[in-house]
Amino acid sequence: MKNSKFVFDKITKLLEQGLISSRDLTNELVSILKSKRDEIVFKMKLTSKDEFDVLSKRVEILEKKLEKKQVKIKKSKRVKKS
Repeated sequence: MKNSKFVFDKITKLLEQGLISSRDLTNELVSILKSKRDEIVFKMKLTSKDEFDVLSKRVEILEKKLEKKQVKIKKSKRVKKS
């Protein structure tokens, strides 16, 4: 009985160390992937959410102005050729 308890203690200790090392490994892997993602975003010069919202508002305003100008152009009279 004493030997089986010793074996179980050794096995549980190995399992605990394995779980701890696997958690450390996953945490390290996640941090590496996050840093790679940040590098890619920096290289691509992507905008943040706030900047994107501001730019989309500006585009909407410009599109409305263009639509108004196009409506004015369409309303102008065309002269008939004789």
